[in-house]
Amino acid sequence: MKPSTLIIIMSTVISGTMMVLISSHWLMVWIGFEMNMLAIIPILMKNFNPRAMEASTKYFLTQATASMILMLSITMNLMLTGQWTVLSNNNQITANMMTIALSMKLGMSPFHFWVPEVTQGISLSSGMILLTWQKIAPLSILYQISPSINPDLLAIMAIMSILIGGWGGLNQTQLRKILAYSSIAHMGWMAAVTTYNPTLMMLNLTIYIMITLGTFMLFTMNSSTTTLSLSHMWNKFPLITSLILTLMMSLGGLPPLSGFIPKWLIIQELTKNDMIIMPTLMAMMALLNLYFYMRLTYATALTMFPSMNNMKMKWQFENTKKVTLLPPLIVISTMLIPLTPIMLALH
Repeated sequence: MKPSTLIIIMSTVISGTMMVLISSHWLMVWIGFEMNMLAIIPILMKNFNPRAMEASTKYFLTQATASMILMLSITMNLMLTGQWTVLSNNNQITANMMTIALSMKLGMSPFHFWVPEVTQGISLSSGMILLTWQKIAPLSILYQISPSINPDLLAIMAIMSILIGGWGGLNQTQLRKILAYSSIAHMGWMAAVTTYNPTLMMLNLTIYIMITLGTFMLFTMNSSTTTLSLSHMWNKFPLITSLILTLMMSLGGLPPLSGFIPKWLIIQELTKNDMIIMPTLMAMMALLNLYFYMRLTYATALTMFPSMNNMKMKWQFENTKKVTLLPPLIVISTMLIPLTPIMLALH
């Protein structure tokens, strides 16, 4: 793709999301979603092959269906209230339809089937945009309509997403699919707390984006897409491999890493609202995610694969690509736990 074309497409993706974030008019929100969706498709098809084309088609069909449901709920809301304002949504049917449309856009269960397939069919850089930037716009609308959302509907979706996010990743060897299932589980955690404390959802999103960006950058540096390629990296780049594994532990929510903060605060918030069974189930199902990250760590760091090369210090002489953003991202993704009291004060 030519640099000029890429700049135009990326600026359309960014401006589409920004339009959704700053608009208080439903029609402008919908146009923002459409701009974003139509501009992301060429990015998904950057490496043109049948698999990428299939992934882009699946993404387009799902997002177009979600947009259609969203437009139907906006029109019904306009008929009932006579208002185009985002915040004026008192009807339960339209609120439920909006929740379903946004959960389709986010890839939450039971509308999650497209996420692993699309992520696996595209390149690592496109996958990074899909699993980070593309979550911002739908979650911002979910944040704005949170007072009118049906808590039971969102709770069922959240529990299902966490379960499928853990269960689906268990038998995966492809790193992109593992990150896709991890994304589904994280969306579940965010949805669970949306109706009680939307600010916590935004905190969870921020930390999730930081960790996922760092993980994808490290994978891209070494072109790792499978568990096997990750385990072969240990001889060549032990430092980078150990960083990847630390970030994956953080993504799984292992204390004392940064990924534990949102889980801790969400469980605390739900128990404050006299909910005991739901956070207990969520914490138990989060162990599934942690299990497949631990298994990945074991396969990579604790087993030495047979090597034809007897020189185990080869990594000292390898030239690794340097990414400026990586050190701060890794620090944020692993060492934020002392700042938890400040975050509690903010929300």
